[in-house]
Amino acid sequence: MRSRSEMTYELLSLASGVVGGALAGAVFTRLWRAVSGADEVPEPTELDRRIRDVLVVGALQGAVFGLVKAALSRVTAQGYRQFTGHDFKR
Repeated sequence: MRSRSEMTYELLSLASGVVGGALAGAVFTRLWRAVSGADEVPEPTELDRRIRDVLVVGALQGAVFGLVKAALSRVTAQGYRQFTGHDFKR
C-alpha cells in the first residue's frame, strides 16, 4: 500500500504531466509557425511532404516536449519539497 506522501506526489506528477502536454503542444505549434511560416504541421503519413520537413518536425517536437517535461518535473519536485519539507524518494 502506498503512503499518503507517495499518492500526493503521484497526483502532482499526473497533473503536471497533463498541463505539460498541453503547454508543450501550444509552444510547439507557435514555434513551428514562426520557423516555417505554415499554419499546419506536416504529419509523417503525408507522403506529399518532403521527408526533411517531417524529420525536422519530429526533432523539434521531441525537443520541445522533452524540455517542457523536464522543466515541469523539476518544478513539481521543488513544490513538493517546499510543501512537505522533504524530497520524494522512490
